[in-house]
Order: sequence, then structure tokens, then C-alpha cells
Amino acid sequence: MRAAEGLLDARTRVQEAWKVLTNGHALPNIDPALDENIPETAPSPVKASEPKARTNGAAVSTKGSDDMDESMKERTTLASIGGKDVFDKARKFMAADNARKMGIYPFFRPLDLNDGPEAVIDGRRVVMLGSNNYLGLTTHPKVREAAKLAIDRFGTSMTGSRLVNGSMKLHEEFESKLAAWMGKESALVFTTGYQVNVATCSALLSNKFSVAVLDRNVHASLYDGARLGQAQGTRLVRYRHNDPESLDRTLEKLEADEGALVITDGVFSAEGEIAKVDQLVPIVKKHGARLLVDDAHALGVIGPGGRGTAHSFGVSDQVDLIGGTFSKSLASIGGWLVGERKVLDYIRHFAPSFMFAAAAAPPQVAAAMAAFEVMQEEVWRMEKLRENFTYMRDQLRGMGFELGHTQTAVIPIFIRQDLRTIMMWRDLLEEHGIYTNPFISPGVPPKSAMLRTSYMATHERPHLDRALEAFRVVGKKYGVI
Repeated sequence: MRAAEGLLDARTRVQEAWKVLTNGHALPNIDPALDENIPETAPSPVKASEPKARTNGAAVSTKGSDDMDESMKERTTLASIGGKDVFDKARKFMAADNARKMGIYPFFRPLDLNDGPEAVIDGRRVVMLGSNNYLGLTTHPKVREAAKLAIDRFGTSMTGSRLVNGSMKLHEEFESKLAAWMGKESALVFTTGYQVNVATCSALLSNKFSVAVLDRNVHASLYDGARLGQAQGTRLVRYRHNDPESLDRTLEKLEADEGALVITDGVFSAEGEIAKVDQLVPIVKKHGARLLVDDAHALGVIGPGGRGTAHSFGVSDQVDLIGGTFSKSLASIGGWLVGERKVLDYIRHFAPSFMFAAAAAPPQVAAAMAAFEVMQEEVWRMEKLRENFTYMRDQLRGMGFELGHTQTAVIPIFIRQDLRTIMMWRDLLEEHGIYTNPFISPGVPPKSAMLRTSYMATHERPHLDRALEAFRVVGKKYGVI
């Protein structure tokens, strides 16, 4: 516990954390990737004499509209409303209630059953194009059996953190396998993929000499980790999405005594685009920085044997840290990080979100390890996955849909207008039995609303053709194609 106490004893950390706690304006709205005002230096404190109701320091007049259009616009300002009552913003949030009244609320829909390429909602079977179960392993007999056996042998939980009573030989066995397979010195197993990014960033970005350099479109978990670093004095800067030249210019501007951690997704979760890691690596090396790649959507999808982005470019030995999740191709829940042993050992001792969180439960780890083995044994799954998403990408583009720069199993269908996206989502689900994920602002930038679709190795051609016909009908109905 002394190590933990040492974290809290650092005077600069406490002082900077206090500034963020007292000046809530430093926290971004909803998805930080969309906040155009993220500063490169710490913001000025808010004076006590300023108005009580403020949004990032400015007074607001958001009241909570019953009009659907207005309430959707208000979502971008509600999160930063200040005032005496911290519940005030919650009572003014009307968009979800208005959407529920209209029967077009698309989120938190409970499934009766999700058995892979199909799901059951309210007793009705639908084609599932909204899951990250890329290899279709959540119902694989070997994966299910591994989880059952782990419960029988170890119970349902370790009921403690890995720092104290929560570490098992099961964790270390999987870590050894991951490290060897990824060609790295060491690996660390986490409770969730989100925790991987929060823990790694917050531990390494620990003082005013550290700079978090993010691709602006990285996952929210990476922003959260960087924001914890900001509380310790770290600067946060961003470079243009998937733009190596922008990264080079950004790193050129760093002070001589500043150390940078460059952070990118391997496969971007909304766009399906692959990061240009082969071009990022020489730039990172040129400036003496370090590189973290989040391969949550790349493992099992790209690279030799499904090893992910860095391996797909042949530069895995030059990428410092690679992390990911069990909750996609590995059909479980949890996370993983591979890299240099001393760096991972530092993270395990200096990341409170790892040290004080309950360990990944035995059935979680056993299921992920079984999926990991099946992925290597049944290589046809990765081949079938590529065949499926290539077919859908080519067919959708042929119809006239805008798909951006997708190269993987994530295929965004850009609609560009929030309400139209929601209406298309509803028609696809209710009239055609096709499940998609609507991404609307502020979850995506303005005019970037999309239907995010994702594909599995276990989708059969009839599933895909049924979906294509539904997209054709609904796309024409709403004038998208």
C-alpha cells in the first residue's frame, strides 16, 4: 500500500487534481474527441464571482425543450451546465424522453437473446449488424465450456484486486501466452478494455513534463486516461485524424524537456479505418517519443494470424505498447496490454484504476483464453470475416452509400443528419428486422451522423443479402441513395 500512498503524496498531483475538481470547466462535453476547445495548456481558473450557471465558464439558458429538434441540439450544452444543484442538468435533459414518446429512442434496447449473426428482440428474430463479435465465438462450444469449467473450479469471482488477493495463475498463464504470441516481453491482463487505456495513460502521463499526443478520433477511454494525466500536470494535444504529417508538426512544437506518448487506435471504432502505423513509427522515433496503439477492433481482424495493426505493417517490434479488449474477437470481457516488462510493471504499481479495481473473474479469463486458442485453430473465421465485410462494402458502395475510408469489419453508412439517421434505424429494425447502431451528435461530429454496421465470420450470405435489400429500400425512401 505504500506505493499507492506515494501516488497521493506527490504535491503537484494533488494541486493539479484539485484545480480540475474545483474548475469543472476543464472536463469536455460527452465525447472529448468532438471538443474543439481542448486546451494545450491548463485553463485559467474560474473566479468565484462568476455566474452560477455556466457552460465551461459561460452563462447558459438551456431550459429543456419538449421539441424533438431543439432537445437534440441541447444535448451538446447540457453536460457543462454549472450551478448550485448538480442535478439541474439531468432534469433539463429531454431528448431521450422526447424520443421515447415518439417511439424512436435507439439506445439501451434490451435483447432477449443474442446468439451471433442473429438476435431476438421482443420475441422477434433479427439480423445482427451491431455487434463486435467479429469471429462469432461468443457461442462457440469450447468457449462456453471453458467458462463453465472455470466457475466449477474457481468460482464466479476473486472478490479483490490483483494487487492483493485477486491475482491467479490463470491470469499469468494467459499473460504468458499473449506476450509470446504478440512477440513482446511481457503482458498484463485487465478487468476491462476501458481500464487498459485509463490505467496505462494515467500511470505514464504523470507530471508536467509529459505530453499526451492523441489522434483526435481515438476512443473515449484514451481521452479519459489522458484527462487523468492532465490532473497531474500533463498537457494534452491532438493531431489531425490519421495524418502522419500533422503528428510530425505537433511533435516539432514540444519543448526540449517534454516527453510525449503518442496515442492512436489501430482500427478506428466508428470509421473502420486502419491507422497508418507504418508511417507513424518513424515520426515517433524521430522525436524520441513513445507509441501506444489500441487494437481493440484489430485483434482477430487484421494482421498475420489476427495479431493486429502493427503486425499487419511489419512494425510490431517498433511499437512500444499495444493494448486491447477481450470483448470483441475474444468473446468475453476484460483487457490486455503487451510491451516491455519494466514498463508494464510500472503501470501495475502506479495505476490506481488497475491497483484498486477487482480482478478479471475466472470465467472471463478462461473464456477469452479459449477464444484465443480457437482463433488460432480455426483460421477460416478470419478469412470468412474478410470475405463478408468486403462483400458488404462493395455492394453498399455500388448502391451509392457513402462509407468513408473503411477497410475492416466496421462499415459506417454516413447519413449526415441526426433525425434521418434515427428514422432509418427504426425502419431497418421494425420493418426489415435489421439491427444497426445509430451514431448521432454529440457522439460523432456535426453532420457526421451514421449507421454503424459491423460484420462477423458467422454471417451467411442470406443474412447479408437480406440486409442489403433492406438498406436499398430504406436508403431510397429517405433520399440517401
